[in-house]
Amino acid sequence: MNATARDDQRIHTLIDAANQARAAGHADEATRLVGQAEREFPQHPLVLNEIGQRMLLSGDAVRARELFSQAVSGDSSIASLWINLAAALRALNRHDDELVALDKALSIEPGNLRALLQKASIQEQQNNTRGAAYTYRTALQSITPTTPVPVWMHDVLRHAGQVVEANNRALESFLEERLTKLRTKHAAVPLRRFDRCLATLMQKKRVYRQQPSFLYFPELPAIEFYERADFPWLDSIEAAADDIRAELVNVLAEDRADLEPYITHGTGQSIREKWRELHQSRRWSVYYFWREGVPYPEHLARCPRTVAALESWPRCEIPGSSPSAVFSILDSRTRIPPHHGVNNTRLIVHLPLIVPPGCGFRVGGETREWEPGKAFVFDDTIEHEAWNDSDEPRAVMIFDIWNPAVRPEERAMVSITIAGMSEWYGANQQRGDV
Repeated sequence: MNATARDDQRIHTLIDAANQARAAGHADEATRLVGQAEREFPQHPLVLNEIGQRMLLSGDAVRARELFSQAVSGDSSIASLWINLAAALRALNRHDDELVALDKALSIEPGNLRALLQKASIQEQQNNTRGAAYTYRTALQSITPTTPVPVWMHDVLRHAGQVVEANNRALESFLEERLTKLRTKHAAVPLRRFDRCLATLMQKKRVYRQQPSFLYFPELPAIEFYERADFPWLDSIEAAADDIRAELVNVLAEDRADLEPYITHGTGQSIREKWRELHQSRRWSVYYFWREGVPYPEHLARCPRTVAALESWPRCEIPGSSPSAVFSILDSRTRIPPHHGVNNTRLIVHLPLIVPPGCGFRVGGETREWEPGKAFVFDDTIEHEAWNDSDEPRAVMIFDIWNPAVRPEERAMVSITIAGMSEWYGANQQRGDV
């Protein structure tokens, strides 16, 4: 180790020890350690920075600025030195110079939360509201679940959110004025995708992505709800909705004992917290026709009109995994928490049968109400949830199909792969999001 490296290590050791002593409430010891660093290395940037912070806290912003300026002259690659210099410049009301120092810090650490928030506040003071909103938005987007956020910053972040929201709404009106002529010109063209694009840009909707819990097939479109017109074979199933509903009502009246809790995987600590309320509970129960490729002959015989309607169903055939088809009953005042499906090579179909008011279903950023007899197709590997806030049960027929973007030869390969996984792991394999 050369002399410079040893000096740097020694300085870091002294300053870290001083910070730990200060945090533990030992102010005298912290002062002693900083003083020792100052005696040994009086011109080192980190030492100058420590002394500058003491000067700033004591109210001597002039001396603090001098020390921080010396520090960045000695080492301009440390973002915190530029941020501290900016703080001293702020105390001196030198906001143009403060912005320069903050931009230096952000060129080193573009996502530095403190620097972004401080820059945005200056932009607000200078009546640059759009620039402030843009910087605040960048700051908010830099925050992750692991980002440490000190208590003093909470009010600042709340204000940042308010500024961003106000700017987004003003920008939305601004853009809509410019889109009016095009919307009129293309009134006959579906613009749902563009509207979702604009809503995401304006931060009115989140971006949700496929996150299958078992198998991810790349380059498939992440579509929340598919266009109903792409599945013309659903016409015959919808036409039989009344017959299917009648058989469901008979099942509920006569064979309720055959209903099974949907959430049954795992025991004890292996159950994810979000599923504990529904685990082994008939509040969300199902009546199986096919379960992971295995038919239930007695149930199929019990509901012949339902089975006849499903003859047009293009089944997803994966040994040990698909097809699956069920009556799904969600009790009153019951919610299914947000979750993801297992495999994005398949899609899920819902045929609503009994839907009291107060029921809803969300996939990603789009929420729908079920309409009895009207089927829809969605990608269950995108986060989705359901709720029944009514006083009556809600019932839907659910079955899976191949994702049409998966080619026949790819389907065959996927089938062999999943079947092989099941054979390899046997009872040890668990693919569900539970």
